[in-house]
Amino acid sequence: MENNVLNEMDRVDPNLRDEMLAELFLEQIMKNFKKSKILEEIDHSLKKKDKKAYLLLTEELKFLS
Repeated sequence: MENNVLNEMDRVDPNLRDEMLAELFLEQIMKNFKKSKILEEIDHSLKKKDKKAYLLLTEELKFLS
């Protein structure tokens, strides 16, 4: 699928292509950051034995993946 996207990107105006790639890159970075924060919070909830927080956070993590 990524190859198809990249092949289609070759036909797009270079300025627009760069903007689209930058947006995709930033979205992925933000998703990775959010995922890492949720994982930290899950670890914290496990240490505190907070089942409610753990369940909420794991659901949020599933939604991101």
